[in-house]
Parts: sequence; C-alpha cells; structure tokens
Amino acid sequence: MHTLMRDLDILREGEGVADRGTFIVDPQGKVQAYEVNADGVGRNAEELLRVLQAAKYVSESGGTVCPAKWRPGENTFTPGIGLVGM
Repeated sequence: MHTLMRDLDILREGEGVADRGTFIVDPQGKVQAYEVNADGVGRNAEELLRVLQAAKYVSESGGTVCPAKWRPGENTFTPGIGLVGM
C-alpha cells in the first residue's frame, strides 16, 4: 500500500498515512485526472462523478473533448487551432 502512495506522491513519510486524494485511471493505467485535498478540505462527489463521466466520454468519443462544467448529453467539441481564444 505504501508503494502506491509513494508512487502517487501522497504518502506522508514517517506518519504512515496519505493525503486525501482521488485518482481516475484509465484501463491502460494512465492517470486521466486527479485531485489531492489538504486536511480539512472536503471533496465534491458530484464533481468527481462529472469528471469520471467526462473522462469516459472522451476516451470513447474518438477525438472530441468536454468543455468545463460539461454534463452528459451536453455539447462537446473537436479541439483545433480555431478554438484558440474562445
């Protein structure tokens, strides 16, 4: 367990505990999103679910991406130079 915490850089050496973190890892083992919170800072389960849904959508969509605050069923877009400065 400590090996994983060290690999994710959340282990508090000498204390035997880890910072509170959430990691979304794709089937290929690549971290797609992560959030590490300071002590006393709560996490938002609704936002975590939204980010997970967006990561899943992007991995399955073949090139489209989700804008900030995207929710399932809302518009996505294909990234490109024309989006610079939107």
